[in-house]
Amino acid sequence: MSIKKWHEDDRPREKLMKRGARNLSPSELIAIILGSGTKNLSAVDLAKQILDSVNNDLSRLEHVSLNRLQEFNGIGPAKAVILNAAFELGRRRAMQQSGTVKTVKSARDAFELLLPHLQNLNHEEFWVIFLRKNKVLGAERVMQGGLDFSQIDLRLFWKRVLETNATEIIIAHNHPSGNKEPSRADIDITRKIKNAGESLSVRLLDHLIITDDAYLSIMPYV
Repeated sequence: MSIKKWHEDDRPREKLMKRGARNLSPSELIAIILGSGTKNLSAVDLAKQILDSVNNDLSRLEHVSLNRLQEFNGIGPAKAVILNAAFELGRRRAMQQSGTVKTVKSARDAFELLLPHLQNLNHEEFWVIFLRKNKVLGAERVMQGGLDFSQIDLRLFWKRVLETNATEIIIAHNHPSGNKEPSRADIDITRKIKNAGESLSVRLLDHLIITDDAYLSIMPYV
């Protein structure tokens, strides 16, 4: 049945205006973004089909490709782009919120700062947080792709660290597989950066392996 034939209180747009966005289900919110369904499916039903394809996991839906979205009957290039843009706005909002973190006093703080940058990626990235007396001076991506730590130019790495006047750093990289166990390369690069930092009076506080919902410190392995 077309949404237009639904009772007004059940229509997603009207429901949002009366009760607020937080009172809508994910399928209702996606239906509003889509705007319309097909001849045989309402926008809500179409949204449910899309959600079912990712087991109702919004973090997975965020990374569904434009081509995959267009495989659903009723989703053309325009709707696929609109959905993709909506999720990108949500991701950037999360990144802005992480940028409000002013101090990092624990591994958990570092994890929460970097998670919006590293969550739900299908490739690895290597990041560094620059600190002075626990105050965040900045955070930057050093490398991305299939991480081969031997390719990291440690001279350029330390040049950038010294430019920030950081006295402490935390480094981190993600494991898209979800496996938090450190590799030999993870341990080796940690040891190299730690030892070099000692001679430069820059303390390596931690090296974190980050997954979508957890983290592990490599330091006990060093």
